[in-house]
Amino acid sequence: MKKLILALLAVLVIGIVAVGAVFLSSREEAKVAIEDQYGPDPKLPEPDPRILPTVHQAEAEPWRQGEMPKPAEGYAVNQFADGLDHPRWLHVLPNGDVLVAESNKPPQEESSVSIRRWVAQKIMGSAGANAPSANRISILRDADGDGEAELKQPFITGLFSPFGMTLLDGKLYVANADGVVAFPYQEGATEITAQPEKIADLPAGLNHHWTKDVIASQDGTKLYATVGSNSNVGENGMDIEEGRAAVHEIDLATKQSRLFASGLRNPNGLSWQPDSGELWVVVNERDEIGSDLVPDYMTSVKDGAFYGWPYSYYGQIVDDRIAPQMPDLVAKALKPDYALGSHTASLGLTFNTGDLFGPEMKNGAFVGQHGSWNRIPRSGYKVIFVPFSDGKPAGPPKDILTGFLRPDDTAAGRPVGVAIGRDGSLLVADDVGNGIWRVRPGQDSAALN
Repeated sequence: MKKLILALLAVLVIGIVAVGAVFLSSREEAKVAIEDQYGPDPKLPEPDPRILPTVHQAEAEPWRQGEMPKPAEGYAVNQFADGLDHPRWLHVLPNGDVLVAESNKPPQEESSVSIRRWVAQKIMGSAGANAPSANRISILRDADGDGEAELKQPFITGLFSPFGMTLLDGKLYVANADGVVAFPYQEGATEITAQPEKIADLPAGLNHHWTKDVIASQDGTKLYATVGSNSNVGENGMDIEEGRAAVHEIDLATKQSRLFASGLRNPNGLSWQPDSGELWVVVNERDEIGSDLVPDYMTSVKDGAFYGWPYSYYGQIVDDRIAPQMPDLVAKALKPDYALGSHTASLGLTFNTGDLFGPEMKNGAFVGQHGSWNRIPRSGYKVIFVPFSDGKPAGPPKDILTGFLRPDDTAAGRPVGVAIGRDGSLLVADDVGNGIWRVRPGQDSAALN
């Protein structure tokens, strides 16, 4: 009976959302140009919450024959690998092999009937985000150097919604949705069958944000792992947010963990900035207070720092949806280094440590923007480049790979993880297109316009 009632109520809610969208979308839409929400000082208007939040999701319809994303002028793109199952994250091994996490969210733990959650799942389903997780890491090898992987096969199976990967001292560390595990690795291996070694648990549960990234410290003694929040803005109660919306530091000698930084709603894309040596991360900010709020961002991560979630955003701008407030904590909230546009769903981050793209792009940041659902007009659905100088962002972003949205407003693909290949090219995981794209300087290829 409960399921029947839930289904009937869900139909009613979807109907209300559909009708409401007709009336509300013309009134609640972005008033700030997306270009004004990039950089260290984004334009931040007043919140514009509505009873029915803006829903503007691009329906996923994977690439058709002959379609490709569009590289920027002076660049070319080709398909490095296809036929994957929801590829999310990439890691390039020292020998040039590419590991790809084929993964999706774990089965949802439901503590109670929730219309809001049911509707959200339907929205995400239309974007291609509700398929069962393959729970594996596959290996891709381009042995002849032609820019296309000839070898594609499972590398590690039986994982639990894997995401981040990092190699250190003969061990491959994998961030599952519930913790970090390790496997022995030998260069050139095409399969690992060893049982995982448990390194550390990470907060799991409802998994509003399930992706966990991991990276090794530069001295090889620690790991850093990301954990997203269990809600948009604390609406499920703060008791289930303990240890979440944070970067954890894991000591490899003792396997003990501590909070390294907090107040980061949904952090991913851990990466070391080559010039400064600082740890950087990209963060998905909160939804449902209008198309113009809140910009996602990338920032250096300071030990012990608090970045606002859920009590404030972009430093100390209070979000009055949260009660009780924590004014003493908000007073300490740091402003992020560089905004990446509202609702762009920026997930991937890698610094350009190679030489292929030329000295003007050396050590700058490539960012994979998965794309919006809570903004009119849409934002994201592309890969951008942010120049850096002396370890800091140094100018506006440049579009590198676009064309993921068709003229008919469907999404042919959605970029997620980004990585630099051994040859210096940019690799982009596309979890709707189920493939990996390779971008490099050169003649523009035929692409979707």
